[in-house]
Amino acid sequence: MSHSEHKGMKMKDKVILLVEDNPDDEELTIRTLKKHHIMNEVVVAHDGSEALDYLFCEGKYAGRKTHDFPVVIMLDIKLPKINGLEVLRRIRGDKRTRFLPVVILTSSDEERDLMESYELGANSYVRKPVNFLEFQNAVQNLALYWLILNETPPLIRSDHE
Repeated sequence: MSHSEHKGMKMKDKVILLVEDNPDDEELTIRTLKKHHIMNEVVVAHDGSEALDYLFCEGKYAGRKTHDFPVVIMLDIKLPKINGLEVLRRIRGDKRTRFLPVVILTSSDEERDLMESYELGANSYVRKPVNFLEFQNAVQNLALYWLILNETPPLIRSDHE
């Protein structure tokens, strides 16, 4: 078994955290992942507060293992309660989560959102295409890159990798 096959098998056990308040974009993202045989569990947070609760094992996620982090976070900017940029700021401000891969996946075309995302430490910034097929391709390519090709720092790898 090659290294990439072995890594791919391990990666299927890792969670993708999707932070998305739009039910249509949530459903399309999950359907696209499944359609392209990306079988990772997708945890959906519908606002910034829920995303932070998941990451830091608070609120309804208080029983979650604190060292079991998602392999990638797909984060919208325009979110209720706590916006995506503040979520990113808190992720990068905590030593437990500062190296987690964060992909901004947003419909915002404001240059200041793009600049602030990178200033806060986003790994990638992708504008959601309006076209259905373009959106599917973007999600598929993002998932394949972050799940298969990207190498994560040792600090955020799970104990059993």
